[in-house]
Amino acid sequence: MTNFPVHSLESAPTQSRPLLENIHRALGFVPNLYAVFAESPAALRGALAIGDAFSKSTLSLTEQQLVALAASVANSCAFCVAAHSTLARQIAKADPALVAATRNGESLPDAKLNALVTFTRKLVERRGLLSDAEVNTFLLAGYTKAQAIEVLLGVGMKTLNNYMDHLAHVPLNDQFKGEAWEPTRHHETQSACVE
Repeated sequence: MTNFPVHSLESAPTQSRPLLENIHRALGFVPNLYAVFAESPAALRGALAIGDAFSKSTLSLTEQQLVALAASVANSCAFCVAAHSTLARQIAKADPALVAATRNGESLPDAKLNALVTFTRKLVERRGLLSDAEVNTFLLAGYTKAQAIEVLLGVGMKTLNNYMDHLAHVPLNDQFKGEAWEPTRHHETQSACVE
C-alpha cells in the first residue's frame, strides 16, 4: 500500500501551512483528510474552496451535513462518515435518529429530509443520471431547483474527499473515533451478482 503523509503544520509544504493553520484555528485541530491533501497545496486549496462554497448554500447546516453524510455512505468512505456524523451531532445539533438512519441507509423519520438524503444517494449511485420523476420528487418535497444544484455541489465536494480517503487510507482523528463506521460489502456483492 502506498503511504501518503499525514502532514503536521511543520512538515506540510510551505504553501499548505497557512491553510492548515486556518483550519486549526477554526476547529481546534486539523482533520487528517486535510493533512493528507496538504501534500498538494493546489488540491488542498480546491478542497477547501468547494467546502466553503457548499457551506454558503441555502441548505441548512443540518441539511448540509446530511448531504455530506449520505454521499459518504454511498461512496463507502469510512473517514468522512465518521467526520460528518460527528459534525452533524456536535455542530449542526442534528437529531441522532436522522444521523443513524442516514448512516444505515434507512428512511429518515422526517419526510422532507428523507427526500434530500434519497436524492443525494441516487445522485451518487447513478452518477447523476436521475429521471425527471426522481428530480420532481425532490422538488415536491419542498426543495428548489437551486437546491438540487447545491446538493450536486455537496456531492462533488464529497466525491473529491471520499476518493482522497480511498486513495490514501486516511487514519481517523481521535475527535471522530466515537463515530467510527465500516462500509458494508453491499456494493461489491451487488457488482458480483450482476456478472
